[in-house]
Amino acid sequence: MPSPKSKSTATPAASASSHGYEFGGPLGAFGITFGLPILCYAMSFLCNDVSGCPVPSLLHPSTLTWAKLKDEIGWPRGGVFALASAKGTLAVLGYYFALIVLQAVLPGQVAEGVQLSSGGRLKYRLNAFTSVMAIIAVAAVGTLKQGSNFVLWTFIWDNYRALLTANIAISYALAWFVYIRSFSIKRGNPEHRELANGGKTGNLLYDWFIGRELNPRVTIPVLGTVDIKEFCELRPGLLGWILLDLAFIAQQYRRYGFATDSIFLITGFQALYVFDALWMEPAVLTTMDITTDGFGFMLAFGDLVWVPFIYSLQCRYLAVHPVQLGLWGTLGVLAVQGLGYSIFRGANNEKNRFRTDPKDPKVAHLKYMETKSGSKLLISGWWGVARHINYFGDWVMAWAWCLPTGIAGYMIQKTSGDPLSAGSSAAEGSIIGGQPIGAQVVQGEARGWGMIVTYFYVAYFGVLLVHREMRDEQKCRRKYGNDWDEYRKKVPWRMIPGVY
Repeated sequence: MPSPKSKSTATPAASASSHGYEFGGPLGAFGITFGLPILCYAMSFLCNDVSGCPVPSLLHPSTLTWAKLKDEIGWPRGGVFALASAKGTLAVLGYYFALIVLQAVLPGQVAEGVQLSSGGRLKYRLNAFTSVMAIIAVAAVGTLKQGSNFVLWTFIWDNYRALLTANIAISYALAWFVYIRSFSIKRGNPEHRELANGGKTGNLLYDWFIGRELNPRVTIPVLGTVDIKEFCELRPGLLGWILLDLAFIAQQYRRYGFATDSIFLITGFQALYVFDALWMEPAVLTTMDITTDGFGFMLAFGDLVWVPFIYSLQCRYLAVHPVQLGLWGTLGVLAVQGLGYSIFRGANNEKNRFRTDPKDPKVAHLKYMETKSGSKLLISGWWGVARHINYFGDWVMAWAWCLPTGIAGYMIQKTSGDPLSAGSSAAEGSIIGGQPIGAQVVQGEARGWGMIVTYFYVAYFGVLLVHREMRDEQKCRRKYGNDWDEYRKKVPWRMIPGVY
């Protein structure tokens, strides 16, 4: 983070020049803004419970026609307008409102964020963990009473694309709301509203995408102040991710009469990741998302759509094509997860302890170099291994979330007189001997091709982490200047020791 300044006198052009465009500038912003929603829909249609994963026509491109593809993906009769529904939209809005109410009424810690360039600090009400656990508790009670047929699980499965559409719409709406409202910021305002350094380039599309206002907030009568960015960062998307996973477990059980070790492993790993983030909520106040990035479409879409609907693809796949790992397969995946988590959590705990109290016995032995700005940079322990070693641990864990899907890919073969119709949840619930009536899920020639979907996360996440690491490097270079060059000599590896 750049050194705080009491005032900013830079013009938009000068600010853009000093900070620079990210994500490919306006062209990249355009591609991401319109490309990623299409990709989310593509993932939901091209890997489905109607014909296979991927759909058969993609395996034989010469036979591909739009009419045939529509049949194989279960394209709704109402076309694109049928991707949304009133009940799906109302359910999502009710979900968001419930989380806002829980944030307001449940007990929580009040913490201050980092010092802003204006000199002030914002206060945050932190109770994300208890808020999420309250909803999980309600879901648990419902599941105990109704099992896999609990209305929450069936509603999510039956209205998956409507829920996706509603969250996409909300991300666009939020991006426009905070962008337009950012022009009401006045210098020296008592609310400490300010613009993000990267979001005042003067290019409408780019600033809307990257976010103009650093910490947009709204005050709701009775419920109080909601910090939009911090709320979106930890509540709707992360909880939605786990709820989707649980709904997919329930669907697998309804469809086959059992739930596999693979789907439980992935859900457990991802739940651990989510609950860890929620429990460590105060730590989010020092992350780049909160301290540096404005809130625009990038963060809104990432938090509310990309995380829940893309990160849960593996469990959605397993809901239709179960994979049994067995003892040794389970132990192997657990070993990968354990390695990744130990690196990720060990490095982050070490950093947080050192920042909070350098004399803490757990970190007092660590070596560090002091910069001209007065900051201390660790050069031993986890942070002496690589400058962003926590990202490596994060990526190792990503493999554990994908490996349980195995050599992925399946085809749905339907017999004559098949009662299963595209998108029919009632038909999917018809089970004889643990199998859906009139359909057989086999791998066939789709074997391996489904990995494009189930291993998409580990490939995407690797690219994301490298990009994030490069952004961190730029931020640290701006902050520490020549000291950062000296630090790089002491800790030469960027993320993966011996490799990168």
